[in-house]
Amino acid sequence: MSQVPSDGPAPDGPPPDGPQLVHDLVGIGFGPSNVAMAIALSEHNAHAGGPETVTARFFEQQPRFGWHRGMLIDDATMQVSFLKDLVTLRNPASEFSFLCYLQSKGRLIDFINHKNLFPLRVEFHDYFEWAAAQVDDLVSYGHEVVGVAPVLRDGAVEHLEVTVRSGEGLEIHRARNLVIGTGLRPLVPKGVERGDRVWHNSELLARVDALEGTSPSRFVVVGAGQSAAENVAYLHRRFPGAEVCAVFSRYGYSPADDSGFANRIFDPAAVDDYFTAPGSVKRRLMDYHGNTNYSVVDIDLIDDLYRQMYQEKVLGTERLRFLNVSRLTDVKETPDKVRATVKSLVTGEETFLDADVVVFATGYGPADPLGLLGEVADRCLRDDEGRVRVERDYRVATDPGLRCGIYLQGGTEHTHGITSSLLSNTAIRVGEILESLLDRGLKSASDAVRTVADGTGTNAR
Repeated sequence: MSQVPSDGPAPDGPPPDGPQLVHDLVGIGFGPSNVAMAIALSEHNAHAGGPETVTARFFEQQPRFGWHRGMLIDDATMQVSFLKDLVTLRNPASEFSFLCYLQSKGRLIDFINHKNLFPLRVEFHDYFEWAAAQVDDLVSYGHEVVGVAPVLRDGAVEHLEVTVRSGEGLEIHRARNLVIGTGLRPLVPKGVERGDRVWHNSELLARVDALEGTSPSRFVVVGAGQSAAENVAYLHRRFPGAEVCAVFSRYGYSPADDSGFANRIFDPAAVDDYFTAPGSVKRRLMDYHGNTNYSVVDIDLIDDLYRQMYQEKVLGTERLRFLNVSRLTDVKETPDKVRATVKSLVTGEETFLDADVVVFATGYGPADPLGLLGEVADRCLRDDEGRVRVERDYRVATDPGLRCGIYLQGGTEHTHGITSSLLSNTAIRVGEILESLLDRGLKSASDAVRTVADGTGTNAR
């Protein structure tokens, strides 16, 4: 493995210690999207030969696979059909499907008898772990990508050098293409600092165990979406002596539109429609159909919470409080409590709530897709609003001097629509990325060495 170079692009021509191994594809992150990518590559390579074989390596900074572990509440279900797993829409005969997972666990018949399209979230996470384990020869866990630099040949960027940090130090891998799947980042309102008593819902389960054995008296949950409602229900159930206050600016939770016609916004064909639509139509489509995904709650959960609230009113044991048409305007944490200031949007009246914990279920935002690319990002094109330009095949538009492909799994909502960061279209998306890689050609004529999955090299054919 070569040493880390000094700042700046790699020099023209091969490095002084001779040709280096070059991966056809390096994946940054190994969440569900890049697990699906690895599966698509494995299935392709099982039937391909010679130059059609795609060599790849994925790097994940977590020590093992994990997907929103802090949100795996025991009774929370998926909001997407199990048929929209990592493979089925791309390859219904795949051995990596959720149904094959169920068969391997001895639960296929039980699941069928359950008559439900929406598995428990904890079960789907176990499916992801099962699938990831089957392609773990392609991933290095505990490895964080910390930088990308161009490798120039004849003035053009022929390869990319990917610097990776692990417990053993820094190492460099070369790639003809990148696929970036670094996921989403938790969002809290501006000015809010997370702390021991101020949480984002993404860390709920990791944090809540520390309260075991104590007697919390009040929780405040901020947000109007599915996660907020799930947090309210979970904390109310787990801590039967505590009051749970839900704060949101609406009169109540809004139900998700999961009707058949509205769900067409998640269809693969809808990506084509969205990509080709003018900007004004894109905005209109998001306005029309945002209620399929954003700040909405499953109607069954809404009914359960309302039923519980009403029952407590009848019995005079109110622990569920809904501060609606209101907004949290301030939060101050002290060692033994946190004070939340809630302001009515109607009257302007302020309510002060002393709580053990305030949970912000205020959503996620995409990470900067080009944040790791350094000077390579300067070769990536942007639109009039400063957003990354992305082609239909999820490849970042670049200047002609960058011959490498940079593919995005996420951060493409402005070009590809609502499924950008959702599971609904993952299987189709990775198939389209793979097809793009093959159509563009896997290597240049000047490449002398290729990388295989176990890290050894072989002469190109």
